[in-house]
Amino acid sequence: MSTRQRSGATSSDVAALAGVSQSAVSRAFTPGSSLAEEKRLRIVEAAKKLNYVPNSIARSLTTRRSNIVAVILGNTANPFYLQVLEAFILRLQGQGRQVLTFTVPNGGDSDEAILRVLRYQVDGVILTSAQLSTRMVSLCHDRGIPVVLFNRYIPGSDASGVRCANAEGGRLIAEAFLAAGARTFAMIHGDPKGTTSQDRARGFVDKLAEAGIARSAITSLEGHSVYDGAFNAVSRHYRDGKAKLPDAIFGINDIMAMGAIDALGQRFGLKVPDDVMIGGFDDIAEGRRFPYRLTTVRQPIDTMVEKALDILHLDEPLRPIQPGIDVQVPGRLIWRQSIPAPRSRTPDGAA
Repeated sequence: MSTRQRSGATSSDVAALAGVSQSAVSRAFTPGSSLAEEKRLRIVEAAKKLNYVPNSIARSLTTRRSNIVAVILGNTANPFYLQVLEAFILRLQGQGRQVLTFTVPNGGDSDEAILRVLRYQVDGVILTSAQLSTRMVSLCHDRGIPVVLFNRYIPGSDASGVRCANAEGGRLIAEAFLAAGARTFAMIHGDPKGTTSQDRARGFVDKLAEAGIARSAITSLEGHSVYDGAFNAVSRHYRDGKAKLPDAIFGINDIMAMGAIDALGQRFGLKVPDDVMIGGFDDIAEGRRFPYRLTTVRQPIDTMVEKALDILHLDEPLRPIQPGIDVQVPGRLIWRQSIPAPRSRTPDGAA
């Protein structure tokens, strides 16, 4: 029977070979730590000769810090949140940290995921598109594990987080439709319990009301935040011709707007924007491509990720996370071909 061979080299062995202290070896493998470059290179060369690899688990037992951050994802069918995950991974790995990912079914709550997270020694939790009870937020904080919400908030809670200015983004899409001459509308909703979806819808409806559009001129469809949900909702609602097609349809996120575009084309042979205008929200890469060329609100992912990590302040573990922080970052309207742009400007590029 074969056995797995492991190097028995320790940090003490590396320190002896390199002629440095053991703490210098530790600093050499800690990003951002203070160490002369000549000494670091000497330590790395000694580690190579001895086949030494730092043991993060052993280090965490000493420091009480694992350098692992948990990210809980909700709607993985929405490419936006995969972009968010990638942004967090790149930023955290650049800091010498790792990401432990958990998923929650679309529309589900995160309480069970939090209980799974607590089995591991993590330095913080980032929650994206998922429901979470205030009890679970308190449970994490009581154990010294800070929780930051990303692109959502919990009403009545003191949980801190960062989100796009979703209501204002909904207003931007409404303004784009109005500028293009739309007077009747449909709106494809996402998670009915999600604050993100609710805020975008509220901003959209409020702006239309200010422009004199009656609520009866806005049809509401349930798309459940996914492509198939929007495709089926549009196909069913307009299939028998009894429901009149609106001038414009707002998908609360891009993936639902894309589902609406495909339903209009495949089921009814309609063209966007000639027959119906379509607007989305998020600015995912897929929506920039032909045949969608989607007018949308771009969420500033990198800025939002940076601000979320600022709230988490992983480099200052003894400083308690400040409760009740609610950072809203403005989105940007990106004009493409799915809504006719005003004559004063041309559609934005694909990137």
